[in-house]
Amino acid sequence: MIYGTIVRTSDLASRLGDPHWVVFDCRHTLTDPDAGRRAYAREHIPAARFAHVEEDLSEHSRPGAGRHPLPDPHRFAEKLGRWGVGDSTQVVVYDDSFGSMAVRMWWMLKWLGHEAVALLDGGLPKWKREGRPLTADPPEIFPTVFPRSTGARSMWVDAREAAEGMAKGTIRLIDARSPERFHGEKETIDPVAGHVPGAVNHPFEDNLGLDGTFLPPDELREAYRALLNGVPAEKVVQMCGSGVTACHNLLAMEIAGLKGARLYPGSWSEWIADPLRPAARGE
Repeated sequence: MIYGTIVRTSDLASRLGDPHWVVFDCRHTLTDPDAGRRAYAREHIPAARFAHVEEDLSEHSRPGAGRHPLPDPHRFAEKLGRWGVGDSTQVVVYDDSFGSMAVRMWWMLKWLGHEAVALLDGGLPKWKREGRPLTADPPEIFPTVFPRSTGARSMWVDAREAAEGMAKGTIRLIDARSPERFHGEKETIDPVAGHVPGAVNHPFEDNLGLDGTFLPPDELREAYRALLNGVPAEKVVQMCGSGVTACHNLLAMEIAGLKGARLYPGSWSEWIADPLRPAARGE
């Protein structure tokens, strides 16, 4: 069985030690970039590797491309191989922030054509509440070869495509940030507050139940269909501050069976890098 969206804690627990499963700890704090690495060193799910959002899941050689530009797909594929991920490996990713960081790696593996990747539903908090095993020991890694990939260009848009799509009405831009940041009421990360004119807000937390796990597929489907108001899923582009939490909405749409939505990786942090691009505030 391939897990391609989410995986339950009980299912992962039953496969600990399985050489065909590789787990990644993606904990990250935007205001303290080394916090995830320190937390991983203290304790993590047995055999989990650590993937750093800025160092492993981003590449910063292109000024003005946002806070977390996509890395070169060839180099990322090589890194996956060094981590022991092959073409038939079941990958599981997790964090301690409702999946908001780990979803970036989920999307990136899909981007490289790897379907067997899933987010641990409920993440490390649920794992710990259930008293499941943790360790500080480093994983034993057996490097392999991950298939080279150019990355599916059809899965994302750049700033020009986002602007043209909004101007022509050919895309529905959804922003996963909090309402306060989207409306420009409170901005603690980026230098300009507000949102892309015409975008709609769907905070990624709205994909979750009170226990921090994803809502059932039918509830997610109902919520997104109401948000889209007849717009086909393949015309949806998801964004956020820097192309990370937007992937949470993409995963929710996949769970709901609404396939074909794309990511704007540069998101708000790239959009505002050009002062000629418009910004809106309020409703």
